[in-house]
Amino acid sequence: MSASNTKTQPSNPETSWLCLDFANTVDWHASSHPEEGLISYGKLVDWAKAHGVLTAAGAHNLRAQAAKKPTEARSVQEKSIELREAIYHILADRIHKLPVRVSDLRVLNYAVADTLAHSQLLMRGTTGFAWGWDDGQKGLDSILWPVVRSVFELLTSDDKLKRVGQCADERGCGWLFMDTSKNKSRRWCDMGDCGNRAKARRHYQKLATGKKAD
Repeated sequence: MSASNTKTQPSNPETSWLCLDFANTVDWHASSHPEEGLISYGKLVDWAKAHGVLTAAGAHNLRAQAAKKPTEARSVQEKSIELREAIYHILADRIHKLPVRVSDLRVLNYAVADTLAHSQLLMRGTTGFAWGWDDGQKGLDSILWPVVRSVFELLTSDDKLKRVGQCADERGCGWLFMDTSKNKSRRWCDMGDCGNRAKARRHYQKLATGKKAD
C-alpha cells in the first residue's frame, strides 16, 4: 500500500479535498516508519500538477524558477512539509478528539496570513465572484496557496469537518478521507486496499477460532 503513490483520491468534489490530498503525501503516515513523498521541490510540482493546482505551463514555469533559485526551492519544499504536517496533525487531532497543538496552529495561521495577502476577489460571469490570486506575485511558494485555502474552508465548515476520517488500518496507513456515508461509518482509506485486507484478516481469524466466516 502506498498512500501517496499507489492510491488516488476520488474526483467527486464532495469527497476530494485538496488539503486532504496534500496531507496524504506521506506513506504510512500514522506509523513509526513514514515514507516521505515530497522529497524535492520537483516532487511538490509533480503533485500540484497531478491534482490540478498547476497547468503544464505553470509547472514548467515553477521548475524554471526553481532551477535558478535552488536554495529558495529547498526552503519552499521544507516549508511545504512543515505545513503538511501541521494540517495532518490538526485534522488527526480533531478526528480523535484531542487538543490541537499550539505549534501546529501557529504554522497554519502563518500560512493563512500569507495566502490571504495574495488573494483577491475576481468577477465570475456578470453577477458572481470567486477567489483568485495575484498573478503578478506568483513565486515558488504560490503552489501552497490553494492548499491553504482548502484547509481554511474545511476547518471552518463544521459539517464537512465532522466527516473527515482516518484509515483504521493497524499498520499505520494514516490516510485521511472525507466520509460521505449516511451514518459516517467509513473506516478505511479504500475498501480495495486496507479495507479488503481487514476483511480478509477477520475471515481468517474466524476460521482459526472455528467460527463460521461471514
